[in-house]
Amino acid sequence: MGGVGKTQLAADFARSAWDTHGLDLLVWATASGRSPLVSGYAQAGIELCRADPNDLEQAARSFLAWLAPKSAASPCRWLIVLDDVADPADLHGLWPPASPHGQTLVTTRRRDAALAGEGRHLLKVGLFSEDEAIAYLTMSLAAHGRTEPTGQLTALAADLGHLALALAQAAAYLIDSGETVAAYRDLLADRTTTLTDLAPDALPDGQALALAAAWSLSVNRADTLRPAGLARPMLHLAALLDANGIPQDVLTGGVACAHLAAHHSATGPTAHPATVSRPDAVRALRALHRLSLIDHRPDAPHQAVRVHQLIQRATRDTLTPGQRDQYARTAADALIAAWPEIERDTALAQALRANTDALIRHAEDALYRPDVHDVLGRLGQSLGDSGQVNAAVTYFQHLTDTTTLQLGPSHPNTLNTRHNLAYWRGEAGDVAGAVAALTELLPDRVRVLGKDHPRTLNTRHSLAYWRGEAGDVAGAVAALTELLPDRVRLLGKDHPHTLATRHSLAYWRGQAGDAVGAVAALTELLPDMARVLGKDHPDTLNTRHTLASWRGRAGDAVGAVAGLAELLPVVVRVLGEDHPHTLNTRHSLASWRGHAGDAVGAVAGLAELLPVVVRVLGEDHPHTLATRHNLAHWRERAGDVAGDQTTDW
Repeated sequence: MGGVGKTQLAADFARSAWDTHGLDLLVWATASGRSPLVSGYAQAGIELCRADPNDLEQAARSFLAWLAPKSAASPCRWLIVLDDVADPADLHGLWPPASPHGQTLVTTRRRDAALAGEGRHLLKVGLFSEDEAIAYLTMSLAAHGRTEPTGQLTALAADLGHLALALAQAAAYLIDSGETVAAYRDLLADRTTTLTDLAPDALPDGQALALAAAWSLSVNRADTLRPAGLARPMLHLAALLDANGIPQDVLTGGVACAHLAAHHSATGPTAHPATVSRPDAVRALRALHRLSLIDHRPDAPHQAVRVHQLIQRATRDTLTPGQRDQYARTAADALIAAWPEIERDTALAQALRANTDALIRHAEDALYRPDVHDVLGRLGQSLGDSGQVNAAVTYFQHLTDTTTLQLGPSHPNTLNTRHNLAYWRGEAGDVAGAVAALTELLPDRVRVLGKDHPRTLNTRHSLAYWRGEAGDVAGAVAALTELLPDRVRLLGKDHPHTLATRHSLAYWRGQAGDAVGAVAALTELLPDMARVLGKDHPDTLNTRHTLASWRGRAGDAVGAVAGLAELLPVVVRVLGEDHPHTLNTRHSLASWRGHAGDAVGAVAGLAELLPVVVRVLGEDHPHTLATRHNLAHWRERAGDVAGDQTTDW
């Protein structure tokens, strides 16, 4: 990419070769286009071959012919440096000839196959290592009598992504301004500060172009590659997402394609195409890849696109506030479109969460106007569903605070975030806190939305559930019994929320002591769930799980084992091996095996499950603690069977 120091390395190589008397001829030619390259060759032809200065093409050809080895002539040791090749096509007919006495060195941001060939070797110039970056900053500052804490230099190097040109700019700024590294990093973190504000008028080491200008040239060139005009709007989206990896589907799905069509930057008859296809979007990524503006790896679809954070910043600096907000909402739409309803692929879910985090960092305000974007709630839900319940609580607390500040305490979106915060507090073990929060929320729901609004009914449902979890089982049954006819009246008997209330009511009736009644109600509910939602819907699978458990509690432990054993492979197929519901099914199956008389089988199942639960949910998750507790319990029971009263716990 631009800014890693390709030209500096080429210059050092050329100077060293000349200073050590290893060359008879050194030619440095700017190759950013065919015309300056021809002019550079022609100048050499005029000086070496007495070529006609009025015919530059012929003078250039004369020079290339002069470079070719000749048996009767003394060998000439030469080095030709072609700096900053912008288009491999510009080199057609202008490659220096192969010679045992000569070398050609090319610097370029392009990665086209046309640059490869027999006898050519590609040397990828990457970023500085952390040690190299710190050493560069330390020596640059020391040369001007400056020292800074190593920790601050390390952090600054990371802020700048270990990019050579960015580090050079930072060192020049620090020396010129007298600012501390800590103060400079504060400027970097300020979204209102542009890269231009952080660049001195003249860079050290002869670096004449600032970052934004260098990459602007690359974007302009990428925009001319087919499909013309799509590279720039593609980079606008990528600049708002995770620099460390963007799923390809986010940037090539329907939302992204519509964005590319709407913001097509080509002119002429191809401007503003009616549609952009997914292959067109992929080709736009390849155009950016060819100019080293992104790294595109289709073989890693969850992190297919990587972008240096300073390229992202330079791109965002070109946007007006209105454009930034519009593109941020588009990026959020693209994330939601790529987010599966069931997060079976945990790596994809993590990548989507990371990209949403990045979008929030870059343009959080835009996601609250004109209302709270769905991607904000989806991020918190995904955190909780993946087992990160404490992180979900922290996230929804921030979301509630921000929504209250942005939209007001009575806005429906604020009430939604309060509901979600209460739910995840309960899931994290703060059952009393969940009850208190929902009790406080319910009258606000009624006042703002009305007593018959579906979200008001949702809060009544959640409040009943957490009251039961807090020990008020009779209160939970009473509240759900009162809620069910309202659900039927307002939503219909087949609405998913009505079915959910029937499920909860059956569960809490069982908890109130009527296990047989719970089995009967769940047996009646299950076919309705399968008919309305589908037999593989997570709610249907959850009903099967609950039914099996209550069969066991009603005295049929063997039936519980059979039901859960039949359910487990379906849950694995639908939700994946690491989904919390899968882990819960495995936990229940192991426990009911113990209740059915197979204490050794219960120990084996729970012992195999525990490291998975720790890996997925963490050491302190309530389900992890429950697994440890039950494993100790069944180990003790298995020891009783063997006549051994000792236990490992």
